[in-house]
Amino acid sequence: MTQIIVLPHEELCPKGALFEATPGTSICDALLAQEIDIEHACEKSCACTTCHVILREGFRSLEEATELEEDMLDKAWGLEPNSRLSCQALVGATALVVEIPKYSINMTKEGHSK
Repeated sequence: MTQIIVLPHEELCPKGALFEATPGTSICDALLAQEIDIEHACEKSCACTTCHVILREGFRSLEEATELEEDMLDKAWGLEPNSRLSCQALVGATALVVEIPKYSINMTKEGHSK
């Protein structure tokens, strides 16, 4: 099992979280299993950017993003060099520190102001 630390997110995980996930599980599925309701508008098919996360630790331990994921990431709000789509990034053996951005494309379009 691999340790995942989720940094506090005002709406989805106000206190942050610490849990373990099975290697090979997508970060998105690991978050959802912990009742951290990360958006995944395309049902985890790499067709949107709503599940965008930033890896504060452990980024280099993940397999490289595919060209399709890289193309989708270019559309993500708040993109950083260590950004991934959580539906595509699979948990490995190295602990991860995950930050869920304050906004996603969906939240920006819907006019969320928090």
